[in-house]
Amino acid sequence: MIERFRETIRAAASQKRALRIRGGGTKDFYGGPLRGEILDTRDHAGVVSYEPTELVVTARCGTRLDELERMLAERGQRLAFEPPHFGETATLGGCVAAGLSGPRRMAAGALRDFVLGAKIIDGRGDSLSFGGQVMKNVAGYDVARLMAGSLGTLGVIVEVSLKVLPMPASEATLRFEMTQEDAIGTMNRWAGRPLPISATCWHAGQLMVRLSGAAAGVAAAQRDLGGETVEEGARFWCELREQRHRFFEGPAPLWRLALPPATAPVPLAGEPLIEWGGGERWLRSEAPAEVLREAARAAGGHACLFRAPFETAEPFQPLAQALARIHRSLKAAFDPNGVFNRGRMYPEW
Repeated sequence: MIERFRETIRAAASQKRALRIRGGGTKDFYGGPLRGEILDTRDHAGVVSYEPTELVVTARCGTRLDELERMLAERGQRLAFEPPHFGETATLGGCVAAGLSGPRRMAAGALRDFVLGAKIIDGRGDSLSFGGQVMKNVAGYDVARLMAGSLGTLGVIVEVSLKVLPMPASEATLRFEMTQEDAIGTMNRWAGRPLPISATCWHAGQLMVRLSGAAAGVAAAQRDLGGETVEEGARFWCELREQRHRFFEGPAPLWRLALPPATAPVPLAGEPLIEWGGGERWLRSEAPAEVLREAARAAGGHACLFRAPFETAEPFQPLAQALARIHRSLKAAFDPNGVFNRGRMYPEW
């Protein structure tokens, strides 16, 4: 399979053809327009190694994400960054390439924080290996983590090693009635306390809080915080992660604003939903892209057009000149002929 990938890539590079790396296709909506001949990675699947005692799993790119998570669950472990699937056919390679993390990201960290190593095929058709299966193997520039969120623009991720974590012994979800401004203030006050909060979500006057950890710690936090206990909390967080929550059903473009958590409510037209203790602000809005991006920039963050017709606007906030030069240099180093996922991140790539 690896040799077939390499031959396809080399032929495309010599003919200046574009290739579109694709696994389950569940994140085709994310990023710029889809271009090029499909390079299907689904057949390159399977777990290469799994060491539960070492908290490390290595698997091929086409491995189904749900199958990997079921295997980990059997040993009482999980992908701590709680990645969204957006469909049953989601693969590990697509998960890493998209770089998306779910509700637990505020407590556990982002997907890229759990990437220990990766094997890729670059735009010349060469096989490259970075990192390893333990943190001490990472020295200097951490290229393996560079693959997280690259949207397949740098190479085909053929194999990846991830750190996994044990499942929490206990979880509980609490609900509070409060305004957006009060919710932001409350979440940031709680962040300064030793509370086992693993996820937060404010929408339409309700703040949802998930507690995770030892049973005694979760019970103590419940007594301390108060609120109403939500019996079907697990379903709520799953629906939020997979964007099946009613907020995501609206017809307006879906924007994702990354802001400093303590930022006051941003006065923008549209319906908001807040996660990650205030750091992630979803917004359903018809407002012009330049208005939204300027508001995010003024608040010290940035805005991404997450779901909308491709012609609505560029998906990602334009880079500063210095950052753009770095990105162009990386693209040229890994994919000098511009074979992979043209325009998926920025139009000029």
